[in-house]
Amino acid sequence: MGSNEIITACTMDCPDACSLLVSRDSSGLVHIGGNPGHPLTRGFTCAKIRSHKKRITSPDRIVHPLKRTGSTWERIDWDTALELCAGKIQSFRTAPASILYFHGEGAKGVLKQAGHLFFSLLGASRVRGSFCDSAGYSACVKDFGSRETSDIESLREARAILNWGKDLSRSSVHMASLVQEARKSGARVLTISPGGDVGRAQTDESIHIRPGTDRFLAAAVIRLFMERGAVPEGIISGSANWDAFRQVIMENPVDALVASCGCTRDDADLVYDFAGRLRPAASIIGAGLQRYAFGGENVRYINALSFISGNIGVRGGGSHFHMNSLRNLNLAWTRSGQTRGVRLLRMPVIGRDIAEATDPPIRMAWVDGSNMVNQAPGSRQTASVFEQVEFTVVVDAFMTDTASRADLILPCTLMLEQEDIVASYMHDHVLYVRKVLDAPGEARSDFDILTGLGRLLDPTIDLPGPEALLRESLKSPYLGTTLEELKEKGSVRAHRPAVAYEGCAFDHPDGKYRFPGSLHGEPAPPPGYPLRLLSLVRREAVHSQILPRDQEMPPGIWVSPDCPMLGAIDRGRPVALVTPLGRLRVTLRIMDGIQPEAVVYRRGDWMGLGGGVNQLIEPHLTDMGTGTAYYDQYARIEND
Repeated sequence: MGSNEIITACTMDCPDACSLLVSRDSSGLVHIGGNPGHPLTRGFTCAKIRSHKKRITSPDRIVHPLKRTGSTWERIDWDTALELCAGKIQSFRTAPASILYFHGEGAKGVLKQAGHLFFSLLGASRVRGSFCDSAGYSACVKDFGSRETSDIESLREARAILNWGKDLSRSSVHMASLVQEARKSGARVLTISPGGDVGRAQTDESIHIRPGTDRFLAAAVIRLFMERGAVPEGIISGSANWDAFRQVIMENPVDALVASCGCTRDDADLVYDFAGRLRPAASIIGAGLQRYAFGGENVRYINALSFISGNIGVRGGGSHFHMNSLRNLNLAWTRSGQTRGVRLLRMPVIGRDIAEATDPPIRMAWVDGSNMVNQAPGSRQTASVFEQVEFTVVVDAFMTDTASRADLILPCTLMLEQEDIVASYMHDHVLYVRKVLDAPGEARSDFDILTGLGRLLDPTIDLPGPEALLRESLKSPYLGTTLEELKEKGSVRAHRPAVAYEGCAFDHPDGKYRFPGSLHGEPAPPPGYPLRLLSLVRREAVHSQILPRDQEMPPGIWVSPDCPMLGAIDRGRPVALVTPLGRLRVTLRIMDGIQPEAVVYRRGDWMGLGGGVNQLIEPHLTDMGTGTAYYDQYARIEND
């Protein structure tokens, strides 16, 4: 580390939670790189870091409080802004559930959780569920009794890796690196995906599955294990509902199952070989396959295949889905406010729930860490409902689709401009986030904004100081460190078992595994909409954190050369992506390796600039976890 390099950490909504080295050269230019001394970061970062550097210094950044005045914005000072907020809260405080707090994961960190404490003390309505991964982690809890995951570095010891839909070229460069290390040591990688997310550089074999049908392929392979007498006896005795599960599987022939997911018996045999003959075999579960109506069931059948093949509870095996990013920290202080009787609106259908809220109706909304209007399905309804709320506050640094509809915008600091502690939903390292840059203009941290606001209320809401909360967060049974030690080292590793559920000891009260109890069929596409719309992750940005000047318009879509709708398209004329909710002009591109029934859209661009795929996606819930079934949307392409 150079003499002018400072160790800090990335707080983006990314599983890698990188340790960073930040420095300035003689001209004052900021340089950000991966910390070579960190065992997971190992000296490199992803393209999103380069994009964040541009965001910090962007001329589009909001750096002063802005109040809506008719159709224009008026710059106001912080005292005026906070007094306005305090006055509104006081007027609604007799019915505090009329205030909605909507918090997203635009930035991770301990102090980012202070809003939960503030608004729970107020008694405000909040949200439940997730835009991201709640169906998947709810599935894991149903199966294993908890969300434990083996040490991600154990992937190096796998002989086979089954990648169920994880985009290793875009979403987690350090997991991708571990997979590549495993390959160099002789492991084989099989990727099962509708496509648009992987190249030959990341895998040895590929299966292009029909979107949303992973459970059928996993069930087909499970049946092969049963038919071939390959299920270890200990597996059966280690489960609580084997007979019922076996009946579900035996009611579905292998050929019917593989046909349901657009695969072949050869594909099932290939998965069987990876799971059963190359052990230990690790399964990586991408978030995408749980963003369907039966997304939780997809995850449960993949877990069941891992278990039935003897790959759970062994080093080098396991089923890897998102962990709770805060699991190694003590966040009990966020629950010290009012928790019982709090009204919870559902995040995936937030526009509908705000519109239907009564007794009392939502009269004020506070949004931080989220471009809610852009990210919620049914964005047009969400936007309309949000505009009708009596008073709305958005804490953000850019004029996003949500901020542009607010009554008041409060400018916030960004990563590198604020102190915090962050953890990961992929690994067990906890990192200190050192402030290394001064924020421009009058931008303030979310924590400072709430602290100042709380003092103006009557009675006041007095948050503990930031240092006190950072220290409190380290009082975890998994850590055994101090704030001073964490600052000195930059990161510490939590004390967790290297192998989750070792010896197949699970966290249900009886210690046994739970198989899924049903296998739901996949509905046929609605007439006129034959394509499954997949709004996949970008390489260079997290969700909608894209500068306006970096957004391609019209937005691009990708389909297979075998897409059944291509024959009716005149490539020389404009093209539209169409769903029952509307249409969006797009740029059509052809890509090999995409399942013919899929159309890929890289999510995150803004409605206000001509993009915003979520305006075409109907709000639907997943089968468990109050998750968002984004990929249940069917679409068509046609000339505009």
